[in-house]
Amino acid sequence: MKKAVLLFYCLFLSFVVFAEDGYQLWLRYYLIDNKNLLEQYRAAITGIQINGNTPGLEAAKEEIITGLSGLLGKKIPLQKEFTTGTLLIGTPASSNQIKSLSLPQLQKTGDEGFSITTLKRNGKNIIAIAANTDAGVLYGVFHFLRLLQTHQGIQNLSIVSVPKVRNRILNHWDNLDRTVERGYAGFSIWDWHKLPDYIDPRYKDYARANASIGINGTVLTNVNANALVLTPQYLEKVAALASIFRPYGIKVYLTARFSAPVEIGGLKTADPLDHQVQQWWKDKAKEIYQYIPDFGGFLVKANSEGQPGPQNYGRNHAEGANMLADALAPYKGIVMWRAFVYSGETPEDRFKQAYSEFKPLDGKFRPNVMVQVKNGPIDFQPREPFHPLFGAMPQTPLMMEFQLTQEYLGQGTNLVYEAPMFKEVLDADTYAKGKGSTVANVIDGRLDGHTLTGMAAVSNIGTDRNWTGHLFGQANWYALGRLAWDHTLTSEKIADEWVRQTFSNNTTLLNSIKSIMLSSHEAMVNYMTPLGLHHIMGYSHHYGPAPWWDKAPRADWNPVYFHKADSLGIGFDRTSKGSNALAQYTPEVRKRFEDISTCPEEYLLWFHHVSWKYKMKSGRTLWEEMCYKYNEGVKAVRAMQAQWAGMEKAIDKERFEHVKMLLNIQEKEAVWWRDACLLYFQTFSKMPIPAQYEQPAHTLEYYESLKFPNAPGI
Repeated sequence: MKKAVLLFYCLFLSFVVFAEDGYQLWLRYYLIDNKNLLEQYRAAITGIQINGNTPGLEAAKEEIITGLSGLLGKKIPLQKEFTTGTLLIGTPASSNQIKSLSLPQLQKTGDEGFSITTLKRNGKNIIAIAANTDAGVLYGVFHFLRLLQTHQGIQNLSIVSVPKVRNRILNHWDNLDRTVERGYAGFSIWDWHKLPDYIDPRYKDYARANASIGINGTVLTNVNANALVLTPQYLEKVAALASIFRPYGIKVYLTARFSAPVEIGGLKTADPLDHQVQQWWKDKAKEIYQYIPDFGGFLVKANSEGQPGPQNYGRNHAEGANMLADALAPYKGIVMWRAFVYSGETPEDRFKQAYSEFKPLDGKFRPNVMVQVKNGPIDFQPREPFHPLFGAMPQTPLMMEFQLTQEYLGQGTNLVYEAPMFKEVLDADTYAKGKGSTVANVIDGRLDGHTLTGMAAVSNIGTDRNWTGHLFGQANWYALGRLAWDHTLTSEKIADEWVRQTFSNNTTLLNSIKSIMLSSHEAMVNYMTPLGLHHIMGYSHHYGPAPWWDKAPRADWNPVYFHKADSLGIGFDRTSKGSNALAQYTPEVRKRFEDISTCPEEYLLWFHHVSWKYKMKSGRTLWEEMCYKYNEGVKAVRAMQAQWAGMEKAIDKERFEHVKMLLNIQEKEAVWWRDACLLYFQTFSKMPIPAQYEQPAHTLEYYESLKFPNAPGI
């Protein structure tokens, strides 16, 4: 009987210790499972010396103690003296030992970079994690722990790491009522009702996770802004969050509703050239900095999709942004002014409108303004050509805006690793100053000599226990931070790091999961929007296919506006014979896209209206190629299912079942996309779906009848 009870107790403890729910993200400091490597690490790290009691250094100390205790399975003592195996951590200001090392590399690390070096001190082998600031030390600590988590050698370290982009920011589209626009992972993690007195432990873990990948800013509120967040009642709550994030090097930002002087200030106008309005914003900025001395600044969506802005008063975007910039300048705050604009009417191709409005304003913005540009010219589509503004505004710092939340990428049910999509844009060549003028070189400031730089992404985080709803959504959050720190990293390298930290260093498992991740984006493009199709999803909620939709209140909210299918062919002609949107690119880019024979086929229908019988490079007609691509997408998802099923014994049950069930949903949705789109486009092509492919299980009328009034994220 006693043996049975003991066995049950052991099994129970095993479940408690090893059951996984995804909450720990990539910060799972589990005991190193490679015995030889574990002994090497234990021999190389015998003590920790970290001096200073600032909040930032205390955060670094807590992290290194927690991390090493878990990874090495033993408590590593704090030391005052050097021994062989000492891990020395600090800045020249906090540590006389660091100062005495006179590390020349610290001249290169700036305010946030760090160095990790293996060296001898008084004849003893030590490892030094050094930086010029507390934030740099913390980033160095997280990097060192990543080395151990991913089973890297630490015998001869000589690492110098400096972020390529200065402002690395998450944009939360969170509302004050805790709903999240385009959110698929539960409600907002900010519990405004309980703040500032109740501090959810999740806030600290959020800060840790961001700091571990180098994210140094968070915009707490939706770009479709609510002026109430600028009132004292809410500023007190924002200040409480800022105090949690500050030790982790994270600044808070807010979205500024342009009409706030009227809505909460009692003024009759919000005209940016009105002196009373200017003074109101200066007074408001002063008030905010009294609550939050290191407040980062404002993110602004203006004169877009119903949001108020300077154009309401006959002013331009630069005049609106500069008013806010002047208010923030005394405190070194910045304005991130979104370029996602299109007119209330539809006088021209929506592709062109942001360029048309912002290009003439180049050089007219204050030095503390960044224009935040989406990666592509329409709206976070599964695949977009790079935005023509990149490279077109050399006198203005441009900030990249990506979207982590999968509004157009299957939402909360599809496994889509976004790093390849991000890299496709970052590595694109604008030819703004000749070959090699990549988008990445625009946003990191190197191309035009800007020091104010930034990369942001719309958050995919919510109250779901695993943070992102879909477990693999975590990989996109991770990828954003790593690419903002170093955009030269490859998608495979980032996936490798994430899998090793999140699942295992087992080579077979590692390669299988990476294979799924690295193929997932192309699979999704194929079963949703192959060959340059775009914006053909359901109206408003953007869930599922609806290429037939033509009832929106404005033309460019309708899929039919974008695909332009007819009896002759399909695709949006943006050449000189069409909307001439290609004229917004440099001649080298325009020439490549303009000629149908040199236009990459993945962008074909972005720029050309193509005959159904046009011969593709494969030898198939365009119609046959569409059928092939849609079916390849479904086939790829089924391959992902099979690969995942084969890993059942190597992954904990909770996370295995979670992903398995979502892959089942993804397969059904891939089939739905394929069948609905091909049936609809077939009404124009008048050609059969080739017999070698699965035929649709339902009629087009069935798919058109589907309604989703309560789809999440609206």
